[in-house]
Amino acid sequence: MKRLLLYIFFIFIAVFANAQDMQFSQFYASPLYVNPAFTGTTVEHRLAANYRLQWPSIPGGFKAYHFSYDYNAADINSGFGFIANREESGSFGLTTNLIALSYSYRFEIKRELFVMGGVKFGYAFRSIDYSKLVFNDQLENGSPVTRDNDAFADQNNNYPDISAGVLLYSPQYWLGMSYNHLNEPNQTLLSGNDNISELPRKFSLHGGYVFAIKDKIVNRATAQNVTVAFQYKSQGKFDQVDLGFYYNNSPLVFGLWYRGLPIIKHYEPTYANNDAVIALVGYSIPDYNISIGYSYDITISRLISNTAGSHEISVVYEVASRRKKRRNRKFIVPCAKF
Repeated sequence: MKRLLLYIFFIFIAVFANAQDMQFSQFYASPLYVNPAFTGTTVEHRLAANYRLQWPSIPGGFKAYHFSYDYNAADINSGFGFIANREESGSFGLTTNLIALSYSYRFEIKRELFVMGGVKFGYAFRSIDYSKLVFNDQLENGSPVTRDNDAFADQNNNYPDISAGVLLYSPQYWLGMSYNHLNEPNQTLLSGNDNISELPRKFSLHGGYVFAIKDKIVNRATAQNVTVAFQYKSQGKFDQVDLGFYYNNSPLVFGLWYRGLPIIKHYEPTYANNDAVIALVGYSIPDYNISIGYSYDITISRLISNTAGSHEISVVYEVASRRKKRRNRKFIVPCAKF
């Protein structure tokens, strides 16, 4: 009965409530999703792919896919990017797909200190397969055909989506902020002018600092550093913080994160805002410029006995010509690739 009630709750939230964005624990492995100002903060070319399976033990658990490509046009201080996202919610065919283009421009404040501003223009496609739903008139007459689907405007809703952000960085630290869904698009799948489900604006503040243990690779010795990073997100009535660190002992990376707002905010008087503890392991292959990461979210909220956590995989591939690799290395943001 508990799982059934949870399932009904997720269906209600997904279809009728104000929607919330998908999230990635390895958010720096999907930099263009976090902030369009990250566009072009690579040596030359970068491809990133992410997959997240959230709460697999709940029927119809959430799945999220992300792919991006960006290019550093250093000669004109610009970055160009392409993004494709897909989110699947529930067992009834609710999907949201988005394709977007992003652009950033780089300003050099002083030697090795840069500011980047970025914008993202996207178009989203949201749909539901209501043949997988059961309506009241089907229960009353036992017919596989329903007339209640007239409540749906269509099987899909398409809308533009606009985001913007800014990023300050040096070889040791970075600090950025972004606003997503500036136009607050209407995501409703229901017919009628009174049915409005706006996607709230999402604000993100993120940053970090790299503490070098061994910052030079000499005679193939191992590079070592610790990166402390955070991300604060606020959307509608909901907000949270991801706070943690990466330990890089090249080619291996280990990470530990906490997600929630336990002291500042409570869901209710005796229910702290705790979400998950996240463990991460990553591996970089320098000869092929590939970084692969796996993370597991250990649920610590009241859903701890129902969700089976969350799994996430990321792959980042960067490539550049030898000449541009030497010249453009100073433009790389020092945040981890996971």
